[in-house]
Amino acid sequence: MTFNKAIELARSIVKRFEKIEGKPWKAEGSMIELSKQLGELAKLIMVQEKYYFNNRNETNNQYETNKEKIGDEMADILYALVRLADHYDIDLLQAHIKAREAEDEFLKTKGV
Repeated sequence: MTFNKAIELARSIVKRFEKIEGKPWKAEGSMIELSKQLGELAKLIMVQEKYYFNNRNETNNQYETNKEKIGDEMADILYALVRLADHYDIDLLQAHIKAREAEDEFLKTKGV
């Protein structure tokens, strides 16, 4: 699946969720969701990288982690970003390309 197809899939899911959500999501709701998902990802990474005591996941299954769960949280972050980009009418793919091209130009000035 291409990036643009993935974005379209996310948009179709958003439209379906809008039919059952309590109120319309604006930028604030998307930012809250993004922050929540970032926190969830941070927790999983902290567990995966053993920043917490070794048997924490044995005592509380909310700390159980694996590659699939980490990927799921990353996907949720992308989903929240799509919602924000759409709110501000930003082409996420073009914004990404433009930002990376700017970094590329900067790195060239540093000889790398």
